[in-house]
Amino acid sequence: MAKYLVIVESPAKVKTIKKFLGPNYEVAASNGHVRDLPKSSMGIDVEHDYEPKYITIRGKGDILANLRKEVKKAEKVYLATDPDREGEAIAWHLYEALKLANKKTYRITFNEITKNAVKESLKNAREINMDLVDAQQVRRCLDRMVGYRISPLLWAKIKRGLSAGRVQSVALRIICDREDAINAFIPEEYWTVDATLTVEGEKKPLTAKYYGNTKGKQTLKTEEEVQEVLKKVEKAPFSITEVKYGERTKKSPLPFTTSTLQQEASKALNFSTQKTMRLAQQLYEGIDIKGVGTVGLITYLRTDSTRVSEEAMAQAKTYIGEKYGENYVGATEESKKNSGKIQDAHEAIRPTDIARNPVLVKDSLSRDLFRLYQLIWKRFVASRMANAVYDTTSVSIEAAGEIFHVAASKVKFDGFMSVYTTEDEEKEDNNVLGKSLDKNSKLTLGEITPTQHFTQPPAHFTEASLVHALEELGIGRPSTYAPTITTILARRYIAKENRNLYVTELGDVVNHMMNEAFPTIVDVTFTANMEALLDAVEEGKMEWKSIVANFYPDLDAAVVQAEKNLEHVTIEDEHSGENCELCGKPMLIKYGPHGRFQACSGFPECRNTKPYFEKINVPCPKCGNDIVLKKTKKGRKYYGCMSNPECDFMVWQRPSGENCPRCNGALLIKGNKLVCSNEECGYITEKKTQETNK
Repeated sequence: MAKYLVIVESPAKVKTIKKFLGPNYEVAASNGHVRDLPKSSMGIDVEHDYEPKYITIRGKGDILANLRKEVKKAEKVYLATDPDREGEAIAWHLYEALKLANKKTYRITFNEITKNAVKESLKNAREINMDLVDAQQVRRCLDRMVGYRISPLLWAKIKRGLSAGRVQSVALRIICDREDAINAFIPEEYWTVDATLTVEGEKKPLTAKYYGNTKGKQTLKTEEEVQEVLKKVEKAPFSITEVKYGERTKKSPLPFTTSTLQQEASKALNFSTQKTMRLAQQLYEGIDIKGVGTVGLITYLRTDSTRVSEEAMAQAKTYIGEKYGENYVGATEESKKNSGKIQDAHEAIRPTDIARNPVLVKDSLSRDLFRLYQLIWKRFVASRMANAVYDTTSVSIEAAGEIFHVAASKVKFDGFMSVYTTEDEEKEDNNVLGKSLDKNSKLTLGEITPTQHFTQPPAHFTEASLVHALEELGIGRPSTYAPTITTILARRYIAKENRNLYVTELGDVVNHMMNEAFPTIVDVTFTANMEALLDAVEEGKMEWKSIVANFYPDLDAAVVQAEKNLEHVTIEDEHSGENCELCGKPMLIKYGPHGRFQACSGFPECRNTKPYFEKINVPCPKCGNDIVLKKTKKGRKYYGCMSNPECDFMVWQRPSGENCPRCNGALLIKGNKLVCSNEECGYITEKKTQETNK
């Protein structure tokens, strides 16, 4: 009979860990959380020191009953839940639910599921860290308070099924603010001028880019400025004024954290954050490798540390030296990002065994698991390798007082780039400069090419860039990024099209209400400061209930005030202006999961429904019919002709009803300006001026 009981979270770990520990150990799984706040109420007693009321999660009764039987048989119980705040809280809930006070109970953690790591954890067994538990308790209580006090308000004012959250509402605001910046963006014209020059004695010409003049760098903003430059240089001699040779070092990347893994998997593999975390969880918990058995392939996947253990660094140094050569081994000092927000409890995400090359395990992995493991493996190996080195050449060329530059670089030593490059790697200049290039080289102008450009608006957020923004702002923690994005997508506050995230009409309404009624909740700085307070609880510097006690009264007052002040935004059924073609009664505008639609006021006798398109009282510039506000299948707003598909007019910004005086294109409203829908035209005017002329 087994003497010791090890309780883990996931059933997938049971087989792996049992194989490592042998017959004296029984391994059982809790299947995640076993206790939580009740769903039927907030579950926090605000009258009695904000004491949380935990209950057994529905469906976990049988699991707990089986665990109690195993506890009775065991001499010692080891709680081996995940090595983070949430894992510590689950261990504490198990301790309470299984009544382990009179049992020899220990807490163990391991950063990777390997034989050495699991056995080492048993040697370093400890008590449950209540500071970690309390940090998780305060997070849970704050999130519950925000959700259970504000969500009902959204139901009353907009529609049922909506939700607010301490982190999700801030994430929504960040996306909405970016959307506002994009919509208000006014493109500005600028020009580039490229001179193709032939060097005497060289076969390939070089392309020099306009830099400025003897006064310094200049930006060409109009065609008139470009023509001035062209007139000066077209017949002037081009001569080299300076040639600089140098060397540039490109640093090897840091190993992955949760955030950077999600970002890179999104960019390189087109994985959603949710998919990345699901696959990484499988790689961490264990994969059945042919000829080896079940083994964890990567270290713990929820971390914001770039630290690597000395043992792993030593293995990497040996592996790289043997496979690539000693000159490819990176410096021994550990490079580390330190933003002041890092929890350094874990290592970076890395392979548990660097010798387990992705090619060796490919047959045991699904395609997506292989691709993610390969990404993690390559990134870690690259992080331990030497920097890449480039030879650089910079040439300054002068013609009639105007300066042109040519830059070129060539890889001198590939270093880490022999293993790992990203799609963000800078594109090297195609110029190939002759070695004999100097001030005496004779240049002949071939052609000179001016090109018109317009500045681009800020990019729409992708899942990757949103994760980066949340991390930079200190909002949430590694474990919260994926569920936060998943939630606001599921609520249809945002829509995802071709990787980009767009705010839906529903998201706009919810964000506006949250900004108006709960500015503190959606304030980026406030939310980031709250994360710092949670860190203080984890470090034992602050009592967790004091945070809750300071937070709740202000939230309660804001909710009470909002219930009064926001009554005017209650969305009531409004007439669409049309009558039902089936029974003749007025059609009403209703709100559904996908936005507004028309429904017969004779419901339930008449169940006629049809799409609702909001007219903006602007005629279509192509056919004269009404322009209406529409939405794509995923919820993104746009303006199109009522006669679609007969008429294909469509724009993303609201048409003003005015036409461009230059090209007769539709003028679109962008902030306080009117901008021509024809980007090649580039016409812009003040909206106020336009309104005055009406």
